[in-house]
Amino acid sequence: MAQDLLENPLVLLDEVSAGLKAGTMVPYIGPGISALEPQRVPMAPGALADFFASKTTLPKRAQGNPWAAAQYIESYRFRDTVTLWMQEAFSASVPVSPFHAWLAGLPLPLIVDTWYAGEMRAALAGRDDWAEVQGITRAGIGEDRWFRFYDAAGNPVDAGEAAAARTLLYTPHGGIAPDANFLISDADYVEVLTEIDIQTPIAEEVRRRRTGMGFVFMGCHFHDQLLRTYARQIMKRSSDRHYAVVDLATLTRNERRFLDEQSIHVIDMPLGDALERLMA
Repeated sequence: MAQDLLENPLVLLDEVSAGLKAGTMVPYIGPGISALEPQRVPMAPGALADFFASKTTLPKRAQGNPWAAAQYIESYRFRDTVTLWMQEAFSASVPVSPFHAWLAGLPLPLIVDTWYAGEMRAALAGRDDWAEVQGITRAGIGEDRWFRFYDAAGNPVDAGEAAAARTLLYTPHGGIAPDANFLISDADYVEVLTEIDIQTPIAEEVRRRRTGMGFVFMGCHFHDQLLRTYARQIMKRSSDRHYAVVDLATLTRNERRFLDEQSIHVIDMPLGDALERLMA
């Protein structure tokens, strides 16, 4: 880890707080935020893989890997089974955390939520000036598109209506609400990753709103190449100053390399403590 990125975490958090409150920073949030409290749904990729393993016997190569597990299920039990089991996995609602609620009260042009449970959508439910762009699988839909737009009520809208929203929620991997759209199998991601370098799977409005913005990663892990690739592509053409709340002692070598390569300033402290300070 580059020494110049290991700065005082409290100073960095104050920079993040100022950027979020000014609407000049994009929160890139993962399931680790809600996982600070016990939940009834899987709140990490490994936990989702374990859920699949509870439904069927997985080959060794798919154990612990939700994307490979979903691909195995899709190959032998068809896509409808994958969707049904994903709906079952996320059937219990996850309570809106104080931090999600705090984010919903800020003037943020763009929020990226990388998990399926829908807490950020629920946190925004008290407002009517936001929209969502959600990644979708193209398996069996007969449509040549990578995402769908929804208004605050969960109704499908077009890109122009979504662009008029004050806040755009971007859920690149899909979500349980409003229509149970899930990118989950290896095949889903092969399609996306084939074109993500030229950005077509990322909505133009997301690309516009990220321009010049800083990103702050919270509750996310980047131990898998797929997760790192998504983050790199979503960050393109943004600011050159980004932040991540992490526990350095638990990072894999690839995670450390990713943070280094992307010049992400490390806030090395417990996630719960960091969120409390941001909300203070």
